[in-house]
Amino acid sequence: MKYDFDTIYDRRRSDAGKWAVGPDELPMWVADMDFKTAPEVISAMQERLDHGIFGYGDVPDEWYQAYISWWKRRHGLEIKKEWLVFCTGVVPAISSAVRKLTSPNENVVIQTPVYNIFFNSIINNGCRVLESPLVYENGGYSTDFEDLEKKLSDPQTSLMILCNPHNPVGKIWPAEELAKIAELADKYHVTVISDEIHCDITEPGKDYVPFASVSETAARISVTCISPTKCFNLAGLQTAAVCVPDKFLRHKMWRALNTDEVAEPNSFAVCAAVAAFNEGEAWLTQLREYISENRRFTESFIKEKLLEIKMIKAEATYLAWLDISALSTDSEEFAESIRRKSGLYLSAGAHYGESGKSFLRLNMACPRGILKDGLERLYNSIDR
Repeated sequence: MKYDFDTIYDRRRSDAGKWAVGPDELPMWVADMDFKTAPEVISAMQERLDHGIFGYGDVPDEWYQAYISWWKRRHGLEIKKEWLVFCTGVVPAISSAVRKLTSPNENVVIQTPVYNIFFNSIINNGCRVLESPLVYENGGYSTDFEDLEKKLSDPQTSLMILCNPHNPVGKIWPAEELAKIAELADKYHVTVISDEIHCDITEPGKDYVPFASVSETAARISVTCISPTKCFNLAGLQTAAVCVPDKFLRHKMWRALNTDEVAEPNSFAVCAAVAAFNEGEAWLTQLREYISENRRFTESFIKEKLLEIKMIKAEATYLAWLDISALSTDSEEFAESIRRKSGLYLSAGAHYGESGKSFLRLNMACPRGILKDGLERLYNSIDR
């Protein structure tokens, strides 16, 4: 079956937060996709809708089995049923973890530039952000282990939030780096929260490495946050899971999620996830190919017409991380200037930490026609 990713849909009439912009503006910032989800998921939801009764729901065995089968089949990770706990989203899970697994004023380490909501989850819950900046050289990123150990060894550090694969730089962390992070975290008694929501949006032929799979230590000290929402464009359905192999840590997370009332599914959260994992693989395969083609198109456009900008080579996510240091070191002002001149709405890299101040983030998960429009707007908005 050939799936359609070229049709442009009007999202302005759907109360989409991403599209709450002016009539002539083009949003390419929020990380959700402008594609309809897999028809198989829509069909499952329609069947549930036709039932017509939407009372309180439980999490059935088929939900657990869908996660277990998907991670074993696609990522080689053997998940046991008891490791999984339903939650309404990855961000709620991270915020619950910060509240439950730390004490006020303790440090939470993040590797910047990184997903900006991590900052919110840390600060809003009474903890301190401790940035361990990634090393940026030769157009790529790597972990600064000397700095990371310094930050993890601080007695006030109790938690680390890992982004795997990494948003916004699009890096798939190799197993050896993940194992070393696990060793350091264990050495200094730090729990790792691994946000793996982008794990299924990788370049065709490439897979990510689950943090919990690299060693017994990594599995023992970690909480992994997983969900079909990013790769199947289901964020509004509020459906996710935490995977916690260690029973004591799992009990703390179970208590945290239930105390915060984010551990019960709505009427579509289960059926959509089950359909995505059990029936959506062919759709996802074609989606990844389309996003990869969008990435190549973006790279070619930038190399040919936007010589002042460098696009960071990435193997995961549908986000382009753009180095604008030859044009500006103030990404917020630069992004605002682009929006003012062309209506193109991009994310300022400064939102992802101090080391992102000379970067912009562009969402490529859209029909090619929208992507072409966005890149032309970017080109036309830059003063030469």
